[in-house]
Amino acid sequence: MTHRLDSLSRGQYAGLVEGEPVEARRGQGRHSRSLTGSVGAVRTHNGPRLVLASASPARRKLLQAAGIEPEVLVSGVDESVIEAATAEELCLTLARMKAEAVRQPDALVLGCDSVLAFEGEILGKPADADEATKRWLRMRGRSGVLHTGHFLIDGDSRAEAVAKTTVWFADVSDAEIAAYVATGEPLLVAGAFTIDGIGGAFIERVEGDHGNVIGLSLPLLRRLLGELGYSITDLWRR
Repeated sequence: MTHRLDSLSRGQYAGLVEGEPVEARRGQGRHSRSLTGSVGAVRTHNGPRLVLASASPARRKLLQAAGIEPEVLVSGVDESVIEAATAEELCLTLARMKAEAVRQPDALVLGCDSVLAFEGEILGKPADADEATKRWLRMRGRSGVLHTGHFLIDGDSRAEAVAKTTVWFADVSDAEIAAYVATGEPLLVAGAFTIDGIGGAFIERVEGDHGNVIGLSLPLLRRLLGELGYSITDLWRR
């Protein structure tokens, strides 16, 4: 699947999200970041606000379980109009757009987006039950790579990265696939599966961060916070 990300002009992007145009930035090593402001020592003030630019209850629960209570602001970004050549590029662009759409002058803003790379295709949420069924018929007994883009804003500073986790799917039966699709759960999530819900029984194993498959990598969030001069402990409820 070939996607056209570069076809968006500056004006078209501005119509989707207030801010600079979409740019696919690939950094050296694991992280890529763009910092307009300077990064100094870890800040000592307590309790910075964290805004989660996502409607995903799974991401919110993951943060809450880690002692972080985010404010949720849904971006309203139309994901269907954004295309990219790779899963990494697509999820990071969408995470960036979500965060920029709800950025706050006095808060950290986190945007996340997940897609599944499977046999050369980039899979988001299935359009309907028929598509979800066809995906599972292909995925069973095989593996894919779940990519989650993370984009963190602090005023004029930015930090970004993509977490990747390999997921091995169970060799489920036709009847199991039909029953799972009938629950409606596969229609709500990228890749048509969950690991923390009904679909968890159909995941044999993962290689990488388990939380990333749910939709957010806490170790990666910790590193991005560090790039912007924060400790993750600054976000813990007190």
